[in-house]
Amino acid sequence: MSGLLYLAWRHLDAHRGRALLVVSCIALALWVPWTASRLAARYDVELRARAEATPLVVGAPGNRYDLTLAALYFRPTELDTVPYSAFEALAAEGRALCIPLHMRFTARKAPIVATSVEYAEFRGLALAEGRDPLRIGEVTLGAGIAERLGLGAGDHLFSDPTELYDIARPPALKMRVAGVYAARGTPDDDAVFVDIRTAWVLEGIAHGHADTDDIDEELVLSRTEDSVAVSGALIEYAEVTAENEASFHYHGDTSLLPLSAVLAVPHSTKDATLLKSGVNARKKRLAVTPTAVIDDLLGVVFRIKRFFDLVGAFLVATTTALVALVFLLATRLRARELVTLDRMGAPRRAAATLVGLEIAAVLAVATAAAWLMTAGTLAVLPDLVASF
Repeated sequence: MSGLLYLAWRHLDAHRGRALLVVSCIALALWVPWTASRLAARYDVELRARAEATPLVVGAPGNRYDLTLAALYFRPTELDTVPYSAFEALAAEGRALCIPLHMRFTARKAPIVATSVEYAEFRGLALAEGRDPLRIGEVTLGAGIAERLGLGAGDHLFSDPTELYDIARPPALKMRVAGVYAARGTPDDDAVFVDIRTAWVLEGIAHGHADTDDIDEELVLSRTEDSVAVSGALIEYAEVTAENEASFHYHGDTSLLPLSAVLAVPHSTKDATLLKSGVNARKKRLAVTPTAVIDDLLGVVFRIKRFFDLVGAFLVATTTALVALVFLLATRLRARELVTLDRMGAPRRAAATLVGLEIAAVLAVATAAAWLMTAGTLAVLPDLVASF
């Protein structure tokens, strides 16, 4: 057998180009279905895990897919807002732990998630350094965004301006990093967390008043005994400090302040049923079960996957036929060599064993190459779940 192994190796080495071509064809034919299958399985597990950990999401009536994806994965959408009174009403029912969410702004392209301290406990976010954002203008970073930006507790981060050339819009907010959460391998790693009041500062609803005694008179538009109107050119960015934090306030009814959604964690299955049915019956809000929404989305994904499975099976069948043809023609071309082997006194099955060893070697190398290609693809592919 060792002699046949040596002959098989020497033959493949002598026809290296042909062998590499056959290996590449087989590896590519295996790589497509293997990668699609692994990706689908990975997304199935990860998407379901986050959905199953979130019992109910309440938001404005509309597209339930957008509402779910925004609340779970901070996906940018054009969701209608719900008033803060909706959160207060749900909390007052006493059927669930309610967590407000506001996700209309970004900082360095990362979503700013305005919420309460209960969110970190609900998602199991542990602090790697610093503390939770407890004051207006403070942020706590997910591990991924902290590593990408090279920021830690005590540093500063600016929000992204919504309208760069519109001085009527609120300016960028300079926020102090209060802490960093430990990595969790979830979308929370790439988010910027702030207190819910900070979102209303970003909206321009809440604001503070600066000291205008030392302002350049050229920037003063008008001055009365009660107020001073200054040019928007004065404000390059806003910042909440210990000195001016007390001056930040709201005008109007606080119950109308906007939220993107409310996460509801019912105390029991009965509470979940009553809460969801009550919200949907009133038709002013929309309550969805994330697992049901994700199941619908995955149903579409797996229907597409079946198509790729058929394509993969066709590729494998076609490649198998071509490889078989290549080896059949190669065997006919080396017929004299195999006859010589028989005349030298080799066993009857030596020729068939020699060809079989070559085929086995090619299949083994191609399978290993396909496995490495699949693993490499999964490793370098962006985490589509985290940024879904």
